[in-house]
Amino acid sequence: MVNSGVVLWNKAKQIIPGGTQLLSKRCDQFLPNYWPAYYKKAKGVEVWDIDNNHYIDMSTMGIGACTLGYADDDVNKAVVDAVNNGSMCTLNCYEEVELAELLLKIEPWAEMVRYARTGGEAVSIAIRIARAATGKDKIAFCGYHGWHDWYLSANLADDKNLDGHLLPGLNPLGVPRGLKGTAIPFTYNHIEELKEIIDKNRGEIAAIIMEPVRNYSPKNSFLRKVRKIANDVGAVLIFDEISSGWRMCIGGAHKLYKINPDIIVFGKALGNGYPIAAIIGKREVMDIAQETFISSTFWTERVGFAAAIATINKMIEINNPAHLIHIGKMISKGWEECAKAHNLNINIIGIPPLTTCIFNYDKNIAMQLQTLFTQEMLSRGYLAWTHVYTSYKHTDEIVNKYIESVDEVFKIISKGLEMGNLKNLLKGPVASKGFKRLT
Repeated sequence: MVNSGVVLWNKAKQIIPGGTQLLSKRCDQFLPNYWPAYYKKAKGVEVWDIDNNHYIDMSTMGIGACTLGYADDDVNKAVVDAVNNGSMCTLNCYEEVELAELLLKIEPWAEMVRYARTGGEAVSIAIRIARAATGKDKIAFCGYHGWHDWYLSANLADDKNLDGHLLPGLNPLGVPRGLKGTAIPFTYNHIEELKEIIDKNRGEIAAIIMEPVRNYSPKNSFLRKVRKIANDVGAVLIFDEISSGWRMCIGGAHKLYKINPDIIVFGKALGNGYPIAAIIGKREVMDIAQETFISSTFWTERVGFAAAIATINKMIEINNPAHLIHIGKMISKGWEECAKAHNLNINIIGIPPLTTCIFNYDKNIAMQLQTLFTQEMLSRGYLAWTHVYTSYKHTDEIVNKYIESVDEVFKIISKGLEMGNLKNLLKGPVASKGFKRLT
C-alpha cells in the first residue's frame, strides 16, 4: 500500500530545503520512510493523514502549540470573527491593547508589552532590547532559543572545522564570524559556569537568557542566584518561557519559584496554534524598544491577538495547567510501570506537561529503541515519540488506552534487546537525533 505522506515528503525534499520549515517536524527524527508526514485534519487530539488514516497524537501536539487541543472551537470562533471583521487594516486593532492589559494582569511585575508572531523572532527582539537598554553586546545563555544569528553564533569556533561542536545539531553556517564570542552558553543548575562567564567578560554582559525550567528542576536556589548575578552586573534577565509558559500555571512557570525576570518571552501555547508571541518586561528596560528599530507589518495583524485573548481566557476558565499536569503525571507513571514490568531501563525527565522518556542505553541502542517505539505505536494508531506535550483534550481514558499499547510495545522492545535483534525489528532506518539542549 502506497503511503502518500512518504511520497509527498520525498517530493518536498527536492523543492523545499530540509523538506519543511521546522527542524522538529522532519520525518527522519520520528520514523524514516514511514512517518505519515502530512495531515488533512486535526481536531482535539485526533489526526487524519492525507490517506485518511486516523491517529491519536501522543507526541508533540503541534510542537507544543496546542494545549487546548487542535482546532479548539472557542479559539476558532474568535479567529473567524477577527477574519470576518478584517484581519489587517491601516489602523491598529484594539485587541493589541486588550491582550497587553491581560498579560500585564497575569504578570503584574511587568509594565510593557511588544509582540511578534514566532518564538525565535520574539527572543531576538528581547535580545535587541536588552543590548539597547544596557549598551553592552554579550549574551550569557542556557537552553535553546531559536535559529537567529545571535544564538547560533555560540557555535562559531576559533577553528572553522570545529564549528557546531558546542551545540551539536545546530550548524552556524552563514552566521557572520564577527559574532563569535558574543553568545556564551552555560549549563542549567551549574551556577559556577555562569560565574566564570561573568568573570571573563566583566562589564560586557547585556543579558542572561534562560528557560527557568524544562527537563530539570532548579537546585540549590539556582534561579535566585542567577537573578542576583544579573542584578550585580547590570544584565537584563530574560526568561524564555516559549515552552514552559502556560503549562505549569497561568502565565510563566517562573511564578512557581517566586523569581521575576526583567523580560519574559511567550509563544507556542499563547495562541493555541495561531501565530502569536509576546515580549513582556519592566518599563525601564522595554521603553528603549521605541528608540531602536523593531518593526514588522504582520506583527500587527489581528488573528494572533484574537486567538491569544480567547486562549488565555479559556485556560483560566478551565484551569488548563492543572489538567496538563495531571495527564503528564499519568503518562509518566504509565511509562515507569510498563518499563518495570518488562525490565527496561528508562528515565523520566521534564515538567509533567512536557514529559520525556529516555531509554538509558548506549546512544546507538537508545536511538534504535526510540525508533522501534515510534514504529510500533504508529501501527497501533498513535503518533508517538519519547516526548509528550499534554493537552486539555487528552483524557484519562485516552491515556489509559495509550498505556495499554505502550505495555505491548515495551514487551516487544524488551524481547528485541534480549534477543539482540533490534535492527531486524525495524522496517526502515534508525531515526536521527535532534539538537542538544543545555536544560
